[in-house]
Amino acid sequence: MSGKAYKYLVFIGGAVCAYVFIRHILTVQARTLRNDVIQGVVVGFGLALATAQVIAELKTVKVNGWAAIYKLGMPGNGMFMRAACALAFPGPVNAPQEAVYWKANVDGAKRGLSGERNYILRFPAGGLPPNGAFWSLTMGDAGNRFVENPINRYSVSDRSGLVPNGDGSIEIHIRRTAPAGAESNWLPAPPGKFILWLRVYMPGAEITDGKYVVPPVVEAK
Repeated sequence: MSGKAYKYLVFIGGAVCAYVFIRHILTVQARTLRNDVIQGVVVGFGLALATAQVIAELKTVKVNGWAAIYKLGMPGNGMFMRAACALAFPGPVNAPQEAVYWKANVDGAKRGLSGERNYILRFPAGGLPPNGAFWSLTMGDAGNRFVENPINRYSVSDRSGLVPNGDGSIEIHIRRTAPAGAESNWLPAPPGKFILWLRVYMPGAEITDGKYVVPPVVEAK
């Protein structure tokens, strides 16, 4: 289920809950076991959806357009926390010592990412995600699917042969067409909206402690 569809479901569930509460307050009804069971199920379902949504918003850390939950797969997470994690980051869930994920569908200026614009993600010298395994930046379209492109590249990582600048920084060019002279650092984008995922496996302490900040995706001048 897409995030948009889930939000519609939460809205509908909330509306039904509000209707049931208001109806009980304003009208006198003959109570039956059947009606009580139906209303209890409907209200409980609506409240569960709303609670998961609220927890997802509270637990998600948003910096520079990137969103992350740092305790996705921690043992002991309750039912609502697990539901919130599944809502915010659908897909595999790992303990933070194994992997940490960031997701972005907006740039550093909080504008939606779109292939109609060119972007640069610049890691300063020594600023790549610290890890004991590897990191990867993956491209997905608005439906979170891989993006077909002429060079069959769907992600870049520390194993992609990225070429650093003279000062040691690394720039990843996120755009539809290849950047002249920087093809090795090109992550192809689709024509429309897209999503970026940054994954770091066996992340360093700076990440698990929440101190590492992913640089913003900025529109190229």
